[in-house]
Amino acid sequence: MKTLKDTNSIEYTMEMVGITKTFPGVLANDDVTLRVKPGEVHGLLGENGAGKSTLMNILYGLHQQDDGDIFINGRKTRITSPRVAVDHGIGMVHQHFMLIDNLTVLENIVLGIPPEHPPFLDLNSARTRFKKITEEYQIPINPSTPVWQLPVGDKQWLEILKQLFRQAKLLILDEPTAVFAPSQVEQFFIKLRQLTEEGCAIIFISHKLDEVLEITDRITVLRDGKLIGTVTTNQTNSTELAQMMVGREVSHDRKPRPPSVEKKEVLVADNLCCMDDRNVPALRNLNLTVHTGEIVGLAGVDGNGQKELAECIAGLRQPTGGKVSIQGKPITHVTRDTSLLGYIPQDRHTIGLIEPFTVEENLVLKTFDTDPLTRRGIIRWRSIQNNADKLIDEFNVKTPSSRIPVRNLSGGNQQKVVIARELSGKPALLVASHATRGLDLGAVESVHNILLHERNQGTAVLFVSAELSEVMALSDRIAVIFNGEIMGILDAEGADINLIGELMLGHRETVLNTMQN
Repeated sequence: MKTLKDTNSIEYTMEMVGITKTFPGVLANDDVTLRVKPGEVHGLLGENGAGKSTLMNILYGLHQQDDGDIFINGRKTRITSPRVAVDHGIGMVHQHFMLIDNLTVLENIVLGIPPEHPPFLDLNSARTRFKKITEEYQIPINPSTPVWQLPVGDKQWLEILKQLFRQAKLLILDEPTAVFAPSQVEQFFIKLRQLTEEGCAIIFISHKLDEVLEITDRITVLRDGKLIGTVTTNQTNSTELAQMMVGREVSHDRKPRPPSVEKKEVLVADNLCCMDDRNVPALRNLNLTVHTGEIVGLAGVDGNGQKELAECIAGLRQPTGGKVSIQGKPITHVTRDTSLLGYIPQDRHTIGLIEPFTVEENLVLKTFDTDPLTRRGIIRWRSIQNNADKLIDEFNVKTPSSRIPVRNLSGGNQQKVVIARELSGKPALLVASHATRGLDLGAVESVHNILLHERNQGTAVLFVSAELSEVMALSDRIAVIFNGEIMGILDAEGADINLIGELMLGHRETVLNTMQN
């Protein structure tokens, strides 16, 4: 693999100077300047809608700026497509995997790269080069393995290896640690530092301020499309960064909550079993109970059965064994009853929303045929609009109008539409699966406050998240899942993050021995 150290004589690997980008009705980037040095990890922070994604999409050639210039290694460059970006050494690892599951690791690696001797594809030389990269960075991934068989953490590494294979000198990493357990994050950071020591520059986008402070050298903050400032990491702290992002102080501490007086069983999963989409066991005799007035956080590395558990509860997946009930009623009898079940799905795009529909239509998907939204079979659009205006205001959904397609909203505001709809029915049980994924600090705090309010009103909440810090901050009890089984259930107050991390990796015996000693 070609060394990157020759770039160290250049002051900046990349400069975006005075970037302005306007979409219809939205000024996404307003005279933004971002400079990244060789061999540095540069954090990029901002709330949803702050302009981070637009700025990076311009850098990667998915959009073109209306004004401003881009310089790569000191040379003015017009990046008109992702292919041009790749040719200039820019690689982007998106928040959601861009992999083809049915292809092997090696086939995903070479996908899109023109063969050296067309029309023939020389996979043997590609395999040799790929193995050299994996050995250099000590990332043991078999190139012959189908991608669908990879653990979720290896899929994240594969995305990065794809860029290294293309000799990227500037890596854009969008929320790269979402799929890792705490111990895996430490190893991930070690390898990122190995990359920067060779001169690779990294733009690190994350909402996890503790991780940003740990791994970055400098941090740039955007708010409402404008550059707020660039700071040196060792001269700032999470409080200052949060204030730069949100414009006010944001609390990250565990929130106080009154004790629940009455403890009635609401959700009961009894020896629950089911298969995943590949017809492989996803849940194995899982037992879990959630009571009135409590938040049970489900902690675990993504891909260990969380999605399947939530879908079984929501009636979207058929169990192969055991049973699950809400207030003693089988799931098949309650999935359309908004007073019993509210469900915030993991994938808002394919399950939570109908993207061509308007905001107001998405807010009444479950209740459009009920009074006062419909009377005598006639939809009352004024009532639907009034309902939307109320929820938009209550949940601070940023939208020009309730009548625009929901696909036109930012990801965070799309998620707020889902949350608003599911909570409007005041359900006995709320299943919140990655409810804050993709949301900014202010919105995360707002969602946490909403869930705590529901909990304090007696709602049973099952809170599924890959963010261990928010599971610990929000939960009354923490259930740790690994390979479709509950490894243990702990009181969240005073829980040891290291023990939870071991349980997330399936090390139940290690934890038991530690607790006994």
